[in-house]
Amino acid sequence: MSVSSAHADLQPSRRNPSLLMLVAMSMVAPVSMNMYLPSMSAMARSFQTSAGMIQLTMSLFFASVALAQIVTGPLSDRFGRRPVAIGGMVLFCIGSTLCLLAPSVEFLIVARMVQAAGGCTGLVLSRAIVRDLYERDKAASMLGYVTMGMAVGPMSAPLIGGVLQTGFGWQGSFYFMLTMGLVVLTLALRFLPETHHQRASGFSLPKLAGSYRELVRQPLFRSYALAVMFTSSVYFAYLGGTPFLAAGRLAMSAQVMGLYFMSIALGYMLGNFLSGRYAQRIGSLRMVMVGSFLPVVAVIALAVFAGIDFYHPLTLFGPMFFIGFGNGLCLPSAISGAVSVRPDLAGAASGLVGSLQMGLGALSSALVAHMLSGPPFADSAWPMVIVMGLCVLSTWVSVYRIAQLEPR
Repeated sequence: MSVSSAHADLQPSRRNPSLLMLVAMSMVAPVSMNMYLPSMSAMARSFQTSAGMIQLTMSLFFASVALAQIVTGPLSDRFGRRPVAIGGMVLFCIGSTLCLLAPSVEFLIVARMVQAAGGCTGLVLSRAIVRDLYERDKAASMLGYVTMGMAVGPMSAPLIGGVLQTGFGWQGSFYFMLTMGLVVLTLALRFLPETHHQRASGFSLPKLAGSYRELVRQPLFRSYALAVMFTSSVYFAYLGGTPFLAAGRLAMSAQVMGLYFMSIALGYMLGNFLSGRYAQRIGSLRMVMVGSFLPVVAVIALAVFAGIDFYHPLTLFGPMFFIGFGNGLCLPSAISGAVSVRPDLAGAASGLVGSLQMGLGALSSALVAHMLSGPPFADSAWPMVIVMGLCVLSTWVSVYRIAQLEPR
């Protein structure tokens, strides 16, 4: 391919991207988070390492997504959504290849961070693209549909990962991720147009810091961002402990575990469908309030079962349907609210919200895994209950603040 033709491939188009294109982009990182969950115990045995080290392949994946989004959003404000998305998919494919070549768990952890840095572009840019095209409540509705479609991948990923683990070992999931990345890259080159036509004037670290400073000064942005952070971290805290409890305490096989993980994504998909249907009609604030209430039900149920020391697949996975349902209702409207505070900084806002979301998610997931690794909480659901409960309370404080700040 000549330089001129390559340059033409990255030129903006006035077409709007299809919903399926946005779903495909936004699906890459969540599938990569979830697919190998049933393989984590097998990976610990294969690399002859501890559960805590294997957990770092997830926690530092979250951390890498968080850090990369700080730069990805502003880069897309300056250079456009399309070239940044294509570059991100190339980086994701490189990281996936390195995962397959990993000779040690330390190498695998670094490769996962490279994979995460590339995959996160789909999360950031799908939000920014929707905000490029629609006003706030309509954007919340469209984000609901995008994330509903996106949820199909994470919903089926653990089940597929369990089957691949049985047939091909832990590498099977990473071959799937590499193939997925190549497919999305091909689709982006062919079907992703440019939607951001009023570019920022330049890109530098002082300008980047200035954009984030402007956003953080907005009380409404801070409140929406905190709501996104804490309600998402309820789910991430759950991921920090469940694979090890299911494999250890319940002796669940990889395939069965993958099947049960689908219950979370089913709830998330339902919540996003309702967001897409009703967010524009009833308003973002009400969706955030209802969605932030449902995780309370899950945390109380998990606390009751942990208190009576009753462990069963339904008691471990059943309450998480309400976490997924609540997140599906809350997150599209909360994210739309955050990126709408300063529409001229939509890319930076999307990147910062996503960074904070994944950063706290990484911390909560790692904290639960650390608490599970030794006394007094070894093989207990209490670490999840404690961290999830704190996140639920913090979410409600943030939602209360949003209700005070939103114009009536």
